[in-house]
Amino acid sequence: MTQTILYARVSTADQNLDHQRTQAEAAGFIIDEVVADHGVSGVSTKLAERAEGKRLFDKLRHGDVLVVRWVDRLGRDYKDVTDTIRLLMRRGVVVKTVINSMTFDGATTDPMQEAVRDALIAFMAATAQAQAETTKEAQKAGIAASKGDPRKYRGRKPSYDKDMLDAVVGMLALGKGTTEIARECGITRQAVLRIKADPVAAQATLERWI
Repeated sequence: MTQTILYARVSTADQNLDHQRTQAEAAGFIIDEVVADHGVSGVSTKLAERAEGKRLFDKLRHGDVLVVRWVDRLGRDYKDVTDTIRLLMRRGVVVKTVINSMTFDGATTDPMQEAVRDALIAFMAATAQAQAETTKEAQKAGIAASKGDPRKYRGRKPSYDKDMLDAVVGMLALGKGTTEIARECGITRQAVLRIKADPVAAQATLERWI
């Protein structure tokens, strides 16, 4: 019997795992079980090395569906994320994201679909790593700026949150237009264009306000 498992991860004590399940259920997923890692960094710890990550690998079987909020829950290292998704697909596990409703399925044999799927995996994994690196740099800069006026350092507050940013990046990867993305995400075209021009800088701006 196949099952749908949500994998959730939070890296700090003040983050909330329940939010990730609520988001998944609101997106229409019927979750059979939640596997979650608390206080684990996606940068320094691979999924297979996390306590619950190991259990996740043991539980997943051919035909199962693995749901994650976004690929950054699996990890923030490009090679680790791409290797993990491809390993799961080889096992016959379908990986689905809550943000942008993406599906990574190893069952397809169409060369064009495979090329698009693999390009999306690579793009999303690279973005996750870039965002992680930007977060570290923003934190370092924040510490350095704390001796002065932090309000001057933070600049203008962005009109988007983390979920919106991930959604915009994912839609851009799918080739959607600026106007369509702005309408679906509820932000201005100018905000979408800024994210499109430099998604890493957009992440850095957001980090300064979290």
